[in-house]
Amino acid sequence: MYILPAIDLFDKKAVRLFRGDYDKMTVYSDNPVDVAMKFKEAGAQYIHLVDLEGAKDGTMPNYDAVKSIVKESGLRAEIGGGIRTEEAVKAYIDAGVERVILGTAAVEHPEFLERTVNTYGDKIAVGVDLKDGYVAIKGWTEKSSLTGIDFCRKLQEMGVRTVIATDISKDGAMQGTNRLLYRKLREEFTMDIIASGGVSSIDDILALKEMNCTGAIIGKAYYTGAIDLKEAVEVAK
Repeated sequence: MYILPAIDLFDKKAVRLFRGDYDKMTVYSDNPVDVAMKFKEAGAQYIHLVDLEGAKDGTMPNYDAVKSIVKESGLRAEIGGGIRTEEAVKAYIDAGVERVILGTAAVEHPEFLERTVNTYGDKIAVGVDLKDGYVAIKGWTEKSSLTGIDFCRKLQEMGVRTVIATDISKDGAMQGTNRLLYRKLREEFTMDIIASGGVSSIDDILALKEMNCTGAIIGKAYYTGAIDLKEAVEVAK
């Protein structure tokens, strides 16, 4: 298993939301490249990036920040948040991003997802963001009629290789991750499962590793000092 420390971008700054609420935002750094370099110093090889502004309106206002992070840090990056066109997918891949995460577009336009998977293969991942068991879209501001399990079934049939699964109720709450959710996903599907939301202790990381999750995303727990990133990277290996 590998660790993906996260940078959520808003106005080109590194921020965190509490349970996906844009009104409960904390700015951690005005310079996300510096944050990424600290990840690298701690031994991280991967980074998880989210454009929070893009997630709401489908634009790419933090594209330059993403490009700088990838170029300066050399970390293997995945990016999500508002990626709803083939032009956006291509722009991020051309910028050196290793994996592009589709969310709202994957739910609302399955034909677009299928096209991009056929074109880019395992460079395409899907973010399965869950609110009360249903898939949330548009920066977590709306709930779709799809259950997480039904959606994942469709993704696997379509040939998607990687799912980033988030329990929104756990995100940024520092109360532990939803281990039952990830165990169920690992049992039901052969896709790579990356756990996101509420990973707030080394115990969480050990539990996710034991159930053979491919990766774990660490956000707020890093910024508050609840998890030592260097230790997390070592434990996950």
